[in-house]
Amino acid sequence: MAPERLQKVMASYGVASRRRCEELISAGAVKVNGCVAELGSKVDSVCDCIEIEGWGRLGGAEPEKIYLMLNKPKGFVTTVRDEAGRRTVMEFVKDIRQRIYPIGRLDRDTEGLLLFTNDGGFVQRLLHPSHLVDKVYIADVDSLPGEREIKFLEEGVCLDDGWTAPAKVKILSEGQVELTIHEGRKHQVKRMLAAVGCRVSALKRIRFGSLSLGNLPRGRYRFLSDREVKELTGF
Repeated sequence: MAPERLQKVMASYGVASRRRCEELISAGAVKVNGCVAELGSKVDSVCDCIEIEGWGRLGGAEPEKIYLMLNKPKGFVTTVRDEAGRRTVMEFVKDIRQRIYPIGRLDRDTEGLLLFTNDGGFVQRLLHPSHLVDKVYIADVDSLPGEREIKFLEEGVCLDDGWTAPAKVKILSEGQVELTIHEGRKHQVKRMLAAVGCRVSALKRIRFGSLSLGNLPRGRYRFLSDREVKELTGF
C-alpha cells in the first residue's frame, strides 16, 4: 500500500475528523513505530505501527465504514467522552463494534437528528463551510418573530462572533418556528432567534442535508443506505 498522510489514515480509522487528527499529531499524542510523529508524516497503515494516546493502536485492514443517524434525546452531550462525567450520546450506539463518533454537535438540551461515522472524509465533506449543507431546526419560542424580525433573519444577523449567513424562516404554528441554516456555530439557532427577541424553550433538528429524521423514535438509531450516503455528499 502506498504511504498516505498520517492524519488521513487516522481519520479513515474513525479516530476523529482530519483537522482534529492534525491537532493530536501536533500535540505529540501520536507515535509511529515508537517515535513521536510530526505533522506531514506519511505512513503505511498495514506495515507501520501507529499508536494514539487515549485511543490505542491502529493497523491492519481499513475498518468497515459506518454511517448512521440517531434521534438524540435531551440531556446528553454530543461528545465521545465528557470530563465532567455527563452522559454522552455514545450511550445510544454502544452496541456498535467499530469506533465511531458524532458529526458536529447538538446542544445538551437540543434533540433530533445526529449523524455518526468513522469516515473522516465523509465528515469533511459534510461540515466544510464551502459545501453549504442545510440543517433544519424547529424551535419552540416565547414569541413569534414578526415580518421585520423574519427579514433580519433572512438577511443575516450580527452575533458576538460576526454576521451569520442568511437563514430560511417558516412560521409553523403559534409558538413554533422553523429555521434553516448551513453554518454550525455554537448555539447558533438560539442566538439568532434571541437576537430578534425570541427566546427558545425547546429545539429539535429535523433535517441534515437531504436526510430527514422522519419517524425514528427518540433514543434510537438506524444505518444510512448507500443511496442516502451518496445524496448527502453529492457523490
